[in-house]
Amino acid sequence: MFQIDPLSKIPIYEQIINQLERFVISGALSSGDPLPSVRSLSVSLKANPNTIQKAYAELDSRGVICSVPGKGCFVCEGAAEILKSREKSRLEELTRLCEELRAAGVTEEEMTAALKRAFDKREGE
Repeated sequence: MFQIDPLSKIPIYEQIINQLERFVISGALSSGDPLPSVRSLSVSLKANPNTIQKAYAELDSRGVICSVPGKGCFVCEGAAEILKSREKSRLEELTRLCEELRAAGVTEEEMTAALKRAFDKREGE
């Protein structure tokens, strides 16, 4: 399920957070789905359990997962909506970036082509 790149500049806990959020947004994980235990995920990823716990704690604080004592961690109800809402709010960032690129001389056609490449890549995953 999870794949980490130990040579990446992105810390392992952030890689786990990013992947889990993508799983939820894409529907690969749904509300109520259980997550691997900290111990089992640390073994399968060959990562320190504290790293896994740090990722889970951050996801819990974001409202993406919830911990049930004695049972484990689960995807929270409404997690997909929370994440999708957060991502849609990033459209404002994209608008500002496009304005900066336009001021730097990047054409609308170049920006459109870049967006198309991003969508084509996402559909091919």
